[in-house]
Amino acid sequence: MNLLTVSGSPHVHDHQNVKSIMYGVVVAMIPAIFVSVYFFGLDSARVIFISVSACLFFEWAIQKYLLKGALTINDGSALVTGVLLAFNVPSNLPAWMIIVGALVSIGIAKMSFGGLGKNPFNPALIGRVFLLISFPVQMTSWPIPKALFSSSVTDAITGPTTLGILKEGLNAGKTVQELMANSGFPGYVNDMVGAQGGSLGEISAIALLIGAIYMLLRRIITWHIPVAYAGSAIIFSGILWLVDPTRYIDPAMHMLAGGMILGVFFMATDMSSSPMSPKGQIVYGVGAGLLTIMIRVWGAYPEGVSFAILIMNAFTPLINKAFKPRRFGEVIIKK
Repeated sequence: MNLLTVSGSPHVHDHQNVKSIMYGVVVAMIPAIFVSVYFFGLDSARVIFISVSACLFFEWAIQKYLLKGALTINDGSALVTGVLLAFNVPSNLPAWMIIVGALVSIGIAKMSFGGLGKNPFNPALIGRVFLLISFPVQMTSWPIPKALFSSSVTDAITGPTTLGILKEGLNAGKTVQELMANSGFPGYVNDMVGAQGGSLGEISAIALLIGAIYMLLRRIITWHIPVAYAGSAIIFSGILWLVDPTRYIDPAMHMLAGGMILGVFFMATDMSSSPMSPKGQIVYGVGAGLLTIMIRVWGAYPEGVSFAILIMNAFTPLINKAFKPRRFGEVIIKK
């Protein structure tokens, strides 16, 4: 009996192909790229260039000399991984660390599983978490955007992120209201436009939302994961905020600060590591949203997006099995 071999995701059922989808994601990230360069200067462009170049090189080298298969660097997937990895690191990260992160993202998280569509975890997030665990000092030294400090940015001018300020202050016994009333606190407007400390891709909610709207209109992503992810995070954080507003920040701050918008629309929706069915995607998104808030509120680290998405990536095979669509022509016999 001949067995059918099913290719890895993404499985496309319309005029779009993998290449058009990947380059569509790149176009969606352009507003955030420009905002990061505006606030962090040429250091931002340096990080993006090194990350993209390293990801493209490692994918080409591994396929040519180790896997000896067809080269796929033109499909745009390595380019997307490179930009997303750059979006997850600070603008002052040394070049060699960026290259190490690219090697982990492409070589370990992607190519070791067989390449695009076969990786169970988001490659850029694996690279980010590896760098965070290996080089915690460098990965948590955030340059302050020029709009908050001066007309230029230097490596010596660093400070905590919005979530870092809140986490440290709450652990010191201060209330949320006291921390947000401080003159050095970025606030809602700065978090929206990008005038806050953080990695390249988490500073401007508006720029990321513009890209998200583009992807939704192009049908590169569907609404299921973003709505489930953001909705569960908003509801859970809203309940905590209503219970004790002095200890827990409101849902709007949770959404605007840190990597929530980047994770909701650009990281959690990765086709290779997220569920295939709409119902499964909703379960996946709800789990990621709840985990993100739990890690942010009760974890030692102020941010929880990366860990939440990777945890749900691990559950994706089980979710796919639980919400497997009915096969055409299948007859269900009820006992």
